[in-house]
Amino acid sequence: MWIDTHCHLDAPEFGPDALAERARARAAGVACCVLPAVQARDFAAVRALAHQTGDAYALGIHPLYVPQATDDDLCRLEQALADARDDPRLVAVGEIGLDFFVPELCTEPMRARQQHFYRAQLGLAQRFGLPVILHVRRSADALLAGLRAQAASGRPVSGGIAHAFSGSLQQAQAFVALGWRLGFGGAVTFDTARRLRELAVTLPLQALVLETDAPDIPPQWLYVTAAERAAGRPQGRNTPAELPRIGAEIARLRGLPPAALAAATWANACAALPRLGAMLGPAPGAAA
Repeated sequence: MWIDTHCHLDAPEFGPDALAERARARAAGVACCVLPAVQARDFAAVRALAHQTGDAYALGIHPLYVPQATDDDLCRLEQALADARDDPRLVAVGEIGLDFFVPELCTEPMRARQQHFYRAQLGLAQRFGLPVILHVRRSADALLAGLRAQAASGRPVSGGIAHAFSGSLQQAQAFVALGWRLGFGGAVTFDTARRLRELAVTLPLQALVLETDAPDIPPQWLYVTAAERAAGRPQGRNTPAELPRIGAEIARLRGLPPAALAAATWANACAALPRLGAMLGPAPGAAA
């Protein structure tokens, strides 16, 4: 059985298909999905969906939504975390972080605004005793600096997951040294993703968790090139049901049986997100 540590099942791309896709993933062996919110107006819907599907969720403001967010949204996040303090399905603050890939987010005012929201949400994670799910896109060093600054203030964050990690080996090792896990998904299935595939093999097994980021980051077998899309071929939709096949590819790269990788990444996800571990227990079939 598998855990998808990052799935946007509430995304508009799923619409009325969300429950059917979740059922299809469960039939494929995905026992649990973590559903991260991306903006304040989605907090209640994400929480309700996680309860409806029997999954877990996280609450946060994504860096791509920082341009339209306000400090009032941070107050709404604080209140939502307080309201869900005793909800066992709330497992993290996220998806939060920094994005230095999108050009309009790379201007100096917007970089500073992203940092403001990132640091504020780290503070909330520490206050509520929750780990963090991080958006990392050309921002690993800045994210690590924020985590170290939080620790230096005497209020360290209790770990979490660096989602869709694509940084260097040195950056990966820095996250691991702080006790974080790194999320691997569809991007690692591309033959051309040599550095990412090398990371998936080189890093200690206990550092890895699996994710789909559905409906984003489709694996190689669903990807449609720009030329193909221009010719009218639709982009294949990524879903949580793809996770076992993604996991099988990573297992092949590491020379492991898929069941062994499933059990290891289950344990890693539960260690990164302790409330998830309390909710799920050990992987089915794992030794007591």
